[in-house]
Amino acid sequence: MKAVHFGAGNIGRGFVGLLLHQGGYELVFSDVAADLVDAINAADSYTVHEVGEGGVDTVVTGFRAINSAQAPDALIAEIADADVVTTAVGPTVLPFVAAPILEALRRRDAASAPLQVMACENAIGATDLLKQEIIARAGEEWELLAGRAVFANTAVDRIVPGQPAGGGIDVTVEPFYEWAIERLPFGGELPRIPGAHFVEDLGPYIERKLFTVNTGHATTAYLGAQAGIERISDALADERIAGHVAAALEETSALLAAKHGLDPHELSRYRATILKRFANPALPDTVWRVGRQPLRKLSRHERFIGPAAEAAERGLPVEALITAIAAAVAFDDPDDEQSVELQSRLRTGDPVELAAEVTGLDAQHPLFAAVRECFVRRSKEVASA
Repeated sequence: MKAVHFGAGNIGRGFVGLLLHQGGYELVFSDVAADLVDAINAADSYTVHEVGEGGVDTVVTGFRAINSAQAPDALIAEIADADVVTTAVGPTVLPFVAAPILEALRRRDAASAPLQVMACENAIGATDLLKQEIIARAGEEWELLAGRAVFANTAVDRIVPGQPAGGGIDVTVEPFYEWAIERLPFGGELPRIPGAHFVEDLGPYIERKLFTVNTGHATTAYLGAQAGIERISDALADERIAGHVAAALEETSALLAAKHGLDPHELSRYRATILKRFANPALPDTVWRVGRQPLRKLSRHERFIGPAAEAAERGLPVEALITAIAAAVAFDDPDDEQSVELQSRLRTGDPVELAAEVTGLDAQHPLFAAVRECFVRRSKEVASA
């Protein structure tokens, strides 16, 4: 069995690739970072180090890497006879992944079992997005190719912090992970991924994860940055920040219970688990890594505006989420391109127009007035600095 994984970074090696290896797949990583590809190809193995309570070391073997920018035909050939394709590249990169997958489907033996495609991204419906990109490129040809692949959405969760310099291709991760995958697209032929669980309805799993793990992690980062704190674990050690994060997650849990009928007691236990994970002092994670790309994280269906908008529509509390949104708007990291763009536009543009553009909310939405105030307030701050 063979799996091609797009994205040879820390998530790719330390989570998705690890579980595929444990499932018995030959691993082919695809990446555009030449130094990383060379380092992977120069190694016979790498180790995934779990840090924290119950952590173990796992050695991964049986892999190689392809530079997709330099050897696109080699990548297409690998996909054409693979069993599984996965991604961990970020939602904005998925359109670029579509082209080699489509070409591989053209070359794939029509009698072969369908290629099993799963996008493992921090986004709702990421595999659907990838599939639509492939279909759009194929046009009328898709009718002939559709049977050569199946597409399943997933929800993935594992904290993989920035890695220490000089660590090679080894990866440090937390012990906890979750990989939920739609069952129905596969029929009776499920991919062999130990530790993953296949579910009939992925929607609640995706939103529980996105609106708890991602919302909570980013809230910790943005409030920590405001307080001048470097590490995520240190930010949660601050009682004020911990209280704000807990309050934001209580609001998202209230939405999840109302929308999906999830048990409030189970959600309370889930929140406690998540907060304990963030506070793990063995994870050298920074507020700057977790907070990067604030424009994306403030977009309409992401971790802040997504749950806050739905909560406001239902008349549920959103005060703590607004606090988190204000901190995200104020995130100022000169090393992050989106942060620089956001602060520049707040300084020179119309903050009300910017609020509407970034969040995708119209002026009549019940959340917009509070969000608009976050942008206006920050605009005045940067103008007077």
